[in-house]
Amino acid sequence: MAKTDLTFLHAPSVYDFRRRATLWGPISDVVPSTPIYDMYPIGFAALSDYLERHGFRTQIANLAVRMLRSDRFDAARYVSRLRARAFGIDLHWLPHAQGALEVARIVREQHPGAPILFGGFSATYYHQELIRYPQVDYVVRGDSTEEPLRQLMACLREGRAPVDVPNLTWKDGAGEVHVNPQTYTPANLDHIDPGFRQMVRTVMRTRDLVSCIPFGHWLDYPIMATIMVRGCTLHCAVCGGCAEGHRVMSGRKRPAFRDPEQLAQDVREARRISRGPIFVLGDIRLAGMEYARRFLRAVQGVRGPFMLEFFWPVDRGYAEELAAAMPNFIVEFSPDSHDPAVRRALNKSYDNDQIVATVRNCLDVGAKRFDLFFMIGLPQQTAASALETVDFCEQTWQAINGDRRFIPFTAPLAPFLDPGSLAFENPAQYGYRIHYQTLEEHRRALLAPTWKHILSYETRWLDRDTLAATTYEAGRRLNRLKARYGVASPELAAETEERIDRAIALMAQIDELVASRTPAEVEREMLKMKEQIDRANTSTVCEKEELDVPVSWMPFNAWELAKVGLAEAWKMASRRGESAGQAR
Repeated sequence: MAKTDLTFLHAPSVYDFRRRATLWGPISDVVPSTPIYDMYPIGFAALSDYLERHGFRTQIANLAVRMLRSDRFDAARYVSRLRARAFGIDLHWLPHAQGALEVARIVREQHPGAPILFGGFSATYYHQELIRYPQVDYVVRGDSTEEPLRQLMACLREGRAPVDVPNLTWKDGAGEVHVNPQTYTPANLDHIDPGFRQMVRTVMRTRDLVSCIPFGHWLDYPIMATIMVRGCTLHCAVCGGCAEGHRVMSGRKRPAFRDPEQLAQDVREARRISRGPIFVLGDIRLAGMEYARRFLRAVQGVRGPFMLEFFWPVDRGYAEELAAAMPNFIVEFSPDSHDPAVRRALNKSYDNDQIVATVRNCLDVGAKRFDLFFMIGLPQQTAASALETVDFCEQTWQAINGDRRFIPFTAPLAPFLDPGSLAFENPAQYGYRIHYQTLEEHRRALLAPTWKHILSYETRWLDRDTLAATTYEAGRRLNRLKARYGVASPELAAETEERIDRAIALMAQIDELVASRTPAEVEREMLKMKEQIDRANTSTVCEKEELDVPVSWMPFNAWELAKVGLAEAWKMASRRGESAGQAR
């Protein structure tokens, strides 16, 4: 394989998931990835593009996808064949704690002299603990690591100690730990590019398409995401990306936004490559209505589908502005609970009438669909309250005359409470009992037999057993409701109901094993059940395909990809010609 300066590696949540039996349950039902979290962070592409623009050669290797797609894929052998000056591993989401550290151990074993870098939210939060692992050399901290990473790579290339690299935690040759000051927090995101074309160029260079894809079924469903903001102005209690969470992890006092015209250009660039949905991450109103309107003016004329996030309700006037600029837009809105008392505990201050009005406003102006997300395991939330969310969904359908473009979801707040969130930092205040505090405790928890045992928390109102049982029952009731309103076909609803029944039965069986056997015996017995467990692990409480938007039979713009590929091939040929000339 070609030599790179930095190869990014994305690990599965648990490295040897193919050889283990874990009842993951519904923890990933409402995200694109599978329970092993095979989706790498959007920041990978931006980091790759930034380094390439500054003269470094990069590569992305999604080990999780490669392992998921083939049981014969030997990750350790693949890693051994990589040729890189350094390796970068993401620990953005804490559910990767076990897999990321195990992949780092394998890299150290296969490439003992290569520096190993970590980055991401969880890596930042736990940087002082993470750097103590023998397989970790550097932790690049913060939410915007492009420039610190570039400076670190320059030091590695030139053989200099990174004493002046901002936001860096590192070990020197004697093993002494250094924590450089956190001084790099950019005020805007004008320095980054989402890296769409860079990904195409990387595929051309490495001739390895599968390793570059963001998650397992992306080739069939090429959703593209744009970076609008880092940081937040809101104070949602269970979100590690809230204003306080960013202050804890990045020292960020205010959000950094991408220029709205640049953001619109990112959308145009994504559309040139993919015919799948383009997801604008973050509510474009966070920077104010003038920012939102500048973006909407700039993006007019780009064909959909588009996915937009709402962080709070919208009125009819704003819905009309969205429809005028982005026809057939799709809404992602997460009030988290229908219960006003629960929302107040989460620091969300709007009422149910506003939620219903938001759904109606958007559908009335032509929204393609409206996804509404609810969570189980929240402050002040009882089992009765979580189940009453399904009644609220029915009331909403009644208010919009049964419109099937409205699609609600419910899932557990799982598996871990976000470090840096208000609830994690002040658990008693929000009614939580935290089972795991350290990175190592979270790493070990991922080896537990079921998602219920993996949960890092209980609440004053829901213990682990009740939370799991309530999740399954809420999923069952919502599934039946979707069938009644025609959102799910009778056949699909029957399949989901069967999976819920199977998961409940497996959970009871595993609970009996845990109560009566040693951990080693539990593991052996569960391996005998692996086929059953794996069948129950995807689309547990809802059909995962409900998240997907129909895509054209040809999901990519073949002509545009060909142009980028030809340009890269020409560039590579020119480089080879220059090298040959220098050799002569």
